[in-house]
Amino acid sequence: MKNTPLFFILFSLFFSCSVELEKINYGKEACHFCKMTIVDQQHAAEAVTTKGKVFKYDAVECMINDLKQKKEVEMALLFVNDYSTPGKLIDVQTTTFLISEKIKSPMGANLSAFGSNEEAQKMVDTSGGSLYNWEEVQSQLK
Repeated sequence: MKNTPLFFILFSLFFSCSVELEKINYGKEACHFCKMTIVDQQHAAEAVTTKGKVFKYDAVECMINDLKQKKEVEMALLFVNDYSTPGKLIDVQTTTFLISEKIKSPMGANLSAFGSNEEAQKMVDTSGGSLYNWEEVQSQLK
């Protein structure tokens, strides 16, 4: 009986660290990496650790650069905004990335993300640039 309160405290702490995305409050929250206000619904990104800590970014390039510094932190979720559907977050593993000088991103890497390869290819046809998957785009940014 004496251990019952301790059990409930430990149980609550264990299950309070949920691993899920949080809504990005555009215009109110700052980028974890560069500290600029997150306003662009076409280029924002979000990362969640396996322990449930959420990091929000104003640009995909901020997330990539921050992840390079957090090599010891295990991430559970990595999502980016779909350029074609502003405000919609998509998993980086299923995303096609475009680097095109004609599409400016908040931090100047000209990096955009698309939920479908077809949409990305249409943008290449009109704006030029090169397409990458998640692993490739990380190596493109220095």
